Amino acid sequence: MKKEYEINVETMALKAKYDEDGQVITEVMECNGTFDLLKCPSQVVDESCRYFASSLEGRISGTKELTNYTHKPPIVISEAMRIYFFPIISPKRRDCTWIAHKYIRSFHGEEDQTTTIQFSTGDSINVPVSHGMIANQVQRTAHFRVILEDRLRLSSPSSDTSERVAETFS
Repeated sequence: MKKEYEINVETMALKAKYDEDGQVITEVMECNGTFDLLKCPSQVVDESCRYFASSLEGRISGTKELTNYTHKPPIVISEAMRIYFFPIISPKRRDCTWIAHKYIRSFHGEEDQTTTIQFSTGDSINVPVSHGMIANQVQRTAHFRVILEDRLRLSSPSSDTSERVAETFS
């Protein structure tokens, strides 16, 4: 069992689960396998945000500023690597599972009011929330991605402008 971990482009989900002592730990799902981590999922998310020069609280605040989403807001872990995650319940709860937006292929509700999410790798995860809630989170994360990526694209200098600046100084 690992003690340290940073979310990366291979991370598909951080699933909350309980160890034999009843403590919340994280099952990390990556494209090439799974392993357990001795931290709760939101702690892993916060430490990963800090690795990329922010914090979970800062990312949540930024999402709220851009979208007005006040409950269970999706976040960007790294703008440069386009790593977007959403929580399935309040991120303040230790048992909050986080899902990477880009790996979701499909999802369907189960009779027991849970939802199974199918990833593009063929792996799946069952989460204890309704199909409608997952559908809402997927849509909100897509909306947030479009807004943020448009802002990032508009704020970066275009190649045309860069060429003119380079010509000015040569």
